[in-house]
Amino acid sequence: MANHLANERSPYLLQHAENPVDWYPWGPEAFEKARREDRPIFLSIGYSTCHWCHVMARESFEDEGVAAVLNRDYVPVKVDREERPDVDAVYMEVCTALNGSGGWPLTVIMTPEQQPFFAGTYLPRESRGGRVGLLPLLRVLADRWRHDRQSLLKTGAEITAYLTRETAAAAGRADEGMLKRAADQLRASFDKEYGGFGSAPKFPAPQNLLFLLRQAKLGEDKALRAMAEFTLQQMFRGGIYDHLGGGFCRYSTDREWLAPHFEKTLYDNALLALCCTEAWQEGRYALWRTVAESTLDYCLRELRQEDGGFAGGQDADSGGEEGKYYLFTPEEVCAVLGAEDGKHFCECYDITAEGNYHGKSIPNLLINQRWNLIGEGYDDFAERLRLYRSERCALLTDAKRLSAWNGLMLSALARAARVFDDPRYAAAAGELADFLLHTAGAAAPERFTAVCYEGGASALPAQLDDCVFAALGLLELYHLDFDAAHILQAAALAEHVQAHFADPAGGFFRTADTAEKLIKRPKELFDGALPSGNSAAAVLFDQLFRMTGEAKWGEAADRLLDFLCGAAAQYPAGVAFALTALQGRVYPTRELVCVAPAPTAMLRSAAGRYAPELTVLLKKPGDELLAQAAEFTAGMAQLDGRPTYYLCQNGTCGLPFTE
Repeated sequence: MANHLANERSPYLLQHAENPVDWYPWGPEAFEKARREDRPIFLSIGYSTCHWCHVMARESFEDEGVAAVLNRDYVPVKVDREERPDVDAVYMEVCTALNGSGGWPLTVIMTPEQQPFFAGTYLPRESRGGRVGLLPLLRVLADRWRHDRQSLLKTGAEITAYLTRETAAAAGRADEGMLKRAADQLRASFDKEYGGFGSAPKFPAPQNLLFLLRQAKLGEDKALRAMAEFTLQQMFRGGIYDHLGGGFCRYSTDREWLAPHFEKTLYDNALLALCCTEAWQEGRYALWRTVAESTLDYCLRELRQEDGGFAGGQDADSGGEEGKYYLFTPEEVCAVLGAEDGKHFCECYDITAEGNYHGKSIPNLLINQRWNLIGEGYDDFAERLRLYRSERCALLTDAKRLSAWNGLMLSALARAARVFDDPRYAAAAGELADFLLHTAGAAAPERFTAVCYEGGASALPAQLDDCVFAALGLLELYHLDFDAAHILQAAALAEHVQAHFADPAGGFFRTADTAEKLIKRPKELFDGALPSGNSAAAVLFDQLFRMTGEAKWGEAADRLLDFLCGAAAQYPAGVAFALTALQGRVYPTRELVCVAPAPTAMLRSAAGRYAPELTVLLKKPGDELLAQAAEFTAGMAQLDGRPTYYLCQNGTCGLPFTE
């Protein structure tokens, strides 16, 4: 019998709709029931492609005994963290404060007023290995709720007070020293043997790579570029990269990048495709183009939805086993490719009888010393094996479209279309922009939604990440098609952010002032697996200033950068993406305006170069949109009817010239 999740649209919530646990979605019905029946809330937060969420579901939430205790003593509430990142952010902060770390599934027990008195992550059904079991915990806390409630209420009040405490914003100064310190911190944590930063588990952290690539160029420090390129190379060689189908898994469980956590997410692949494209722009090393294209092609093939937008990701599990979809034995490979070709493929990609992952093998190039000399025939072999594995077992795709992640994908597609001159990516970028503007509603920021499902948008309002990543995608699209409407659309989203998300103490909240009130209005400053909304807002304001010349955007960027650098004074590498905006304050910038009916070869050449300091604009005669978006271009005209160029440097424009 279905529970209260049966009418939800989130794939994760629907996965639990047939559980014997009487789940409620997050909302007033659940909290009113808890108050009316005088029960605490059992809150479980996860997402559809999460391996340990599946494990806890199988062990506990599909178990009649656990369900009986939950249904009798608690009001169980399920939340999809991707659908409600604001709820997740609040209670993940609780978990981290209490335990020193967090993760998913996130398990929280709290009062009907949403004040938490317990927070943890995965819990086994019964206690084992020093880890408390879910059933014993539920029984103990239910007994305390009946007989020692005041102590739980006191704990909940203290945790809530800690979360909502007023903290003075540190005075900060965004200057060149912050760039150098961030670079030095990344240098100190760089893994010289395997690439990446820190030890296992190892995340791609693409915002760090983008910062290093740009800092290397602007600060003339080739060693920083070498760090970024070596990291990309080792990730490509490892099992975190899908050598058969393209794209990257979310993180590596080991230092060597061999054994990934097998889920793939849209945001990682969008950002890593952008990194590889940007790496290719400087030096044109073929590998970076190959990896960028294979990653984008994976997204187009497996994540793009028929009614627009890209799905959020694909599951780590298949057939009830983590990674089963990606693993091979030599016998399987030879059965598909034939004995001789199969033998060579296995030798190349480390597919052995003993295996490198629980008796089977993750294809990788880590021990192949001739990895960059692989013969052309292997592409055909890889495609045949990809088709074989897709028929061997299914891989669940979470089909909801998250506006923030689709904004990142728009940036990646538009950049690749421009620098690779690829009409496929250009068409996909145009379609994705149309989806974000009209289906998700970004064309009218107050009606912009955070999530779209099959059949249209949800009622969940856009959050900070949605607005800033969509706006950055539109600005990247401008550099592809030179439609000034994209600048105006991005500026409208930025104005919406300033009007509804600003914290008077500095920075921006995750949710708008019109959003549902939680026990705390979440605000995230530091980058995580992807850039924070505040980091991205700094980049957005900086780009708008460089493209429009409007002082208000420069001032907004300066205020936010000073605030972020104050907050990150001890660890500026924690806001690496925001520091790519600071580079525009520290290093000289240039703007090239071309007045011509269409992009010229010279303009295309300039736009394709790797020059982070350069902004390129096209003013078409008779088209007033660019002058509306960038007033400083209003008086620029053609000389003698020929394409004419205006080069501005650090706020001063030189005399016009023609080719």
